[in-house]
Amino acid sequence: MNFRKFGNTDLVVSEIGFGAWAIGGGAMIGNTPIGWGDADDDISQKAIYQSLDAGINFFDTADIYGLGHSEELIGNTIGTSKDVVIASKVGNVSRNGVFTTEYSKEYILGACEASLKRLKREVIDYYQLHSARHADLQKGECIEAMQQLVREGKIRYWGLSLPTFDPVPEAHYLINRQAGSGFQLVLNIINRIAIPLMKDAYAAGYGIIARMPLQFGLLSGKFDSQTTFPDNDHRKRRLPAEIIEEFESRQQGLMRLSREYDITLSQLALSYLLSFPGIATVIPGIRTPEQAVLNTGGIKILNYEDREQIEGINFFPLMEMIRKRG
Repeated sequence: MNFRKFGNTDLVVSEIGFGAWAIGGGAMIGNTPIGWGDADDDISQKAIYQSLDAGINFFDTADIYGLGHSEELIGNTIGTSKDVVIASKVGNVSRNGVFTTEYSKEYILGACEASLKRLKREVIDYYQLHSARHADLQKGECIEAMQQLVREGKIRYWGLSLPTFDPVPEAHYLINRQAGSGFQLVLNIINRIAIPLMKDAYAAGYGIIARMPLQFGLLSGKFDSQTTFPDNDHRKRRLPAEIIEEFESRQQGLMRLSREYDITLSQLALSYLLSFPGIATVIPGIRTPEQAVLNTGGIKILNYEDREQIEGINFFPLMEMIRKRG
């Protein structure tokens, strides 16, 4: 495992991190699935320990994942360890059976205390506003709350987990004010919209976390048009057969490269992201020990020509289909 400095902070993180959304299980808010289907806690814990054995030291979770269960699992396994960097998020809320957001100062301060208890930690290494929008940042309360938490020693650094689509206004709001220390953004072979923003943020000294590196599993190479998802898996809405079929029609060049490098399609996807020096860590979702092994092995240094070939594949029609699904 290789390690990279997280922006201008003193955090040093494994280039592959542990995305802990899926281990939260198949949580629902009303009739809306907010997880990845049922998860076995025993297997999830084994996945965490296998990830440690593979060299992962960065674990990214959120208080909304499993409605707190993801944080609890991390707390019960590695919460007291001083050898890991733990990141969490705040702002997405279940209220009266409805998914909503809350970025008031009072709410964030209280939510941080609750996360610390679930994580069994005295301080969160990196705390993120979860998909806060430009208007939320302009109000100022969320930024004041994060700064207060730093002063009080409850968090070490803070940043923004950017919205999935059109994240530029939010990122530049912080960059222009030199506020926060990092950004988490959606970036993968299919969705390359944030590459210019990633480069701007890196040049300004921000640490960058690349999330959704496998685009909800599309880039795992394991889905086909017959794949179905249970009702408590958010991919049932986001990955219908037509999206999987559209990807299959455009993946031939990727498959050729994965064969040439003798790696899986998912390892090619992770290698592509790590070819950008501006990315500190990439966080595939890991829910089994086998995924921990797969996602930490086979990382290759892609040459310029192969990166150009990947970026030459026209995924724009697929991206528009994904955008409509949210």
